[in-house]
Amino acid sequence: MTGLARPTTATEPNYSQSSLARMAGPLAVAAGLLMIVVELAILPIVDVHDHVGTSTNLVYRISGVVYFVAFCLLVLVAVAAYARQAHKAGRFGLVGMIAAVVGTMWLGGDLWFESFYVTYIVDHAPQVLELDPGGMIVIGAISSYLLFAAGWALFGIASLRAGVFPRAISVAIVIGGLLGFQALLPPWGIGLGLAMVWLGVWLIKTPARSQAIA
Repeated sequence: MTGLARPTTATEPNYSQSSLARMAGPLAVAAGLLMIVVELAILPIVDVHDHVGTSTNLVYRISGVVYFVAFCLLVLVAVAAYARQAHKAGRFGLVGMIAAVVGTMWLGGDLWFESFYVTYIVDHAPQVLELDPGGMIVIGAISSYLLFAAGWALFGIASLRAGVFPRAISVAIVIGGLLGFQALLPPWGIGLGLAMVWLGVWLIKTPARSQAIA
């Protein structure tokens, strides 16, 4: 009988069966597929030496908006996936989830700026992009890259420790997170995208209720 999970009570809800937890799989698949599609779409377009030319490309502009949606979904994935393993993840799992959310929001802000404001600058004052960046722009950019990579790597490590998701998927999230240091430049976001699809498919195939048994 020791192999059975403790029954939930009114003061101890079973997060693995919550509505949010049940959405973890579809959310992860959607986020991952969008990341992969966008990265492949802009791979032949992005030219780090021609920011103006890249930003004027219509496919790049549309892809930026779609990628921002993927980042919004990533925030939900972090919370929903944590709900699926909260009963095993403990405090470290909570820290990993928070780190992934903060990192995604931080880099998502950078992505919003690139997708909406930079394209506006290109249309009205393209010479601004020829200026050497410095000061708070550099600090914000570097910190967003670091927080995103560290956040998802930490989430993967927390998942590995919890042992709810398959080890291979947790390792893939760690690797995808580290590669995601440059997730806004193709193809570096594909790794995390693939990990999200893999996680999502597994979550869909594995009912939350079955995870209540340890």
